[in-house]
Amino acid sequence: MTQIDFYILKSPQGNNRLAFACRLVEKVYKQGYGILIQTESSRQSEEMDDLLWTWRQGSFIPHEVLDRPEHITAPIVINHQPGVDIPINQVLINLASEVPKFFSHFERVAEIVDHDDKTRQSARQRYRFYQDRGYPLASHDIQ
Repeated sequence: MTQIDFYILKSPQGNNRLAFACRLVEKVYKQGYGILIQTESSRQSEEMDDLLWTWRQGSFIPHEVLDRPEHITAPIVINHQPGVDIPINQVLINLASEVPKFFSHFERVAEIVDHDDKTRQSARQRYRFYQDRGYPLASHDIQ
């Protein structure tokens, strides 16, 4: 069964979710896992793409924004399209406001929650969704 982890960011700094997502991606990638980053929109996909290239000097995180699922070559894929079948099933980092329909194909799902009221509200709904279906949940406070 898919393990769901909620990362609760305690710092109120702007764009904190995407910066933390970069940290998490790097950590998970170094452990050898494939990662899908599900975003809310094409704009957020572009932001995440730019951040992964520039967020930390000296780091290299091979990734691509999903164009065609049959031509994925990177171990990390950024996607904003709902319902796309992607051949990665290890870690899903969900930055979207909805639970992706395909979340249960993954070993782990990471949900990142910041101080934004809208983000917190949708995170609570996602938490209840997972909880109502009996998925194992963990919550991590991030300073």
